[in-house]
Amino acid sequence: MGTTQLESVPEPKYWHLKTVLSEALDSEFTVGEILPNERDLAARFGVARATLRQALEQLELEGRLQRRRGVGTTVAPPRVGVAVGTEQQVWPGAVGDAWHAADCTLAAPPASVAAVLETAAGEQVHVVRRSRVTHGQPVAAELLYVPASSVPDLSAIDAPSGAARARAVLRELQRLELEGQDSAVELGSARADDAKELDRLPGAPVLVVTTRFFTEGRTAAVSVATYRADTCRLTFGDSGGVEIHHDPERRAS
Repeated sequence: MGTTQLESVPEPKYWHLKTVLSEALDSEFTVGEILPNERDLAARFGVARATLRQALEQLELEGRLQRRRGVGTTVAPPRVGVAVGTEQQVWPGAVGDAWHAADCTLAAPPASVAAVLETAAGEQVHVVRRSRVTHGQPVAAELLYVPASSVPDLSAIDAPSGAARARAVLRELQRLELEGQDSAVELGSARADDAKELDRLPGAPVLVVTTRFFTEGRTAAVSVATYRADTCRLTFGDSGGVEIHHDPERRAS
């Protein structure tokens, strides 16, 4: 490979470098291949390592690269389509749900969630932790916040802590009539606990899907699901007609 120097361009240097690197990924590298170290890449393209890092971070954000613990930076495979909603609105844990219930604890939710649930400051709610795996790899982690008022008969159920209690909370939710739900998607950074569960580095880009479930004119539960932004393409509706991704034309090298 020869040395490539960047020409003077009006756009930020790292952004132009990102385009050059993207073309190199398509023509010179295969999925899963480890990139040369930063020093060698910076020398090849004639840029400072700080500029190179900005370009690599942008490519990771767009799902072209993956940073893997103990391995380095590798070329990412095409994103996997992951359905996050269907035309039929259902409670979490309904038949066909792709999530795995892992744990359930009692804890005070974040202030933003408490405001949506209209619970008192410091009031504990059921926090159900669930995970999702697609094609053998972890793609999402979820925290489902359920106030005691939504599952009033839970105390009568023999449900110890952990996965059994999580499943009990989900079963009780099914007893309510779901009147509707809404979801919002935003870009975020992986917290330490989510990063560990998703096999990512803390601070890695993630897609956060927040869903509110309504019954009897109130919010009965709030789901905060964190998806890997590097591997997931979120689809909505039974047909998957709406997708969130950065480059629909991208394909594996």
